[in-house]
Amino acid sequence: MYQQRTLIALATIARKEAQRYLRIWVQTLLPPAITMALYFVIFGNLIGPRIGTMDGHTYIDFIVPGIIMMAVITNSYSNVVSSFFGAKFQRHVEEILVSPTPNSVILLGYISGGVSRGLLTGLIVTLVSLIFTRLPIHSIPVTVSVVFLTSVLFSLGGFINAVFARKFDDISIVPVFILTPLTYLGGVFYSINLLPDFWRMVSMANPVLYMVNAFRYGFLGASDIDIWLAYGLILIFIAILAGFAMYLLHRGVGLRS
Repeated sequence: MYQQRTLIALATIARKEAQRYLRIWVQTLLPPAITMALYFVIFGNLIGPRIGTMDGHTYIDFIVPGIIMMAVITNSYSNVVSSFFGAKFQRHVEEILVSPTPNSVILLGYISGGVSRGLLTGLIVTLVSLIFTRLPIHSIPVTVSVVFLTSVLFSLGGFINAVFARKFDDISIVPVFILTPLTYLGGVFYSINLLPDFWRMVSMANPVLYMVNAFRYGFLGASDIDIWLAYGLILIFIAILAGFAMYLLHRGVGLRS
């Protein structure tokens, strides 16, 4: 009976999170498709022919996996941070906290919303990319697993940001000052093999670089880094952030007066 109630609670939170962004799909799903289509036009069709090839692939084929990953990261993060902070701001998160719902179910429910939006956005951007190029798939298991794990990781990041946020401005600080620089400097538009040794070493400290390259390997079979190292780092970050998020829920940080 307890397990059934737990599953019902998880399904309820997950369904509520999905309905939240699907109800306003014009604001949540359409803008990323338009924005990424502009990337394909500008960088792929206009600038790409002047650049030629990158790591043996046409430039547009090279950047498509990174652009898809950008959309997944941004939407997974923003969905959870805005949803959970909204629940805090409207104070209905307290109803969940006083209920017998386990903290792990609360966290998993919100993360599922971020993951579903991130993956759906990634699928939409992938379909848009097919207008501009025929994107090969080297390994379906690698492609699917990397995008899923990355979506989970940044959903956790959005949840932690929402826990600490005290006003609406706080939920935009991390995306603007941390997330955006990391994604743009994460090897989306260039190979780190083009960089001088010093800047290549600096780039290796960027965790997004490993996610983008592992995802690119799933499509093109080419990567600037070892994909097993990428898997290891992603799983380590997930474990750390999940443990920290559970600690914050247990302690009621930013949630209890």
